[in-house]
Amino acid sequence: QVQVVESGGGLVQAGGSRRLSCAASGLTFSSYVLGWFRQAPGKEREFVAASRRSGGTTYYADSVKGRFTISRDNAKNTVYLQMNSLKPEDTAGYYCAAVRIPPAYYSDSYYYTPATYDYWGQGTQVTVSS
Repeated sequence: QVQVVESGGGLVQAGGSRRLSCAASGLTFSSYVLGWFRQAPGKEREFVAASRRSGGTTYYADSVKGRFTISRDNAKNTVYLQMNSLKPEDTAGYYCAAVRIPPAYYSDSYYYTPATYDYWGQGTQVTVSS
């Protein structure tokens, strides 16, 4: 049984940093794309970042490029999201998701789409105060 569990959320002041963690079990971690999405109240779930494989291609939403960094530790079955220079508009529930690594020719949009992912965590709340 696959389990995906996020942690690290909380309240942070604007300009501050936070690191989220996501531990996945019940799957061959190194064979999976790990992605982060977020959802604010009344809004659709949106893509934040994804890691295709350890040391491989990463993808970022324009809104977080240069501020957020996704990384993964395959030995610990864990993916991280380092968030710096946080803004109030980053306030949302943050969700980790997993899908098997697709063929290399798949377009980038594959990674940006929530429906692509097979496994999801319950989310962790990040609130950025101004």
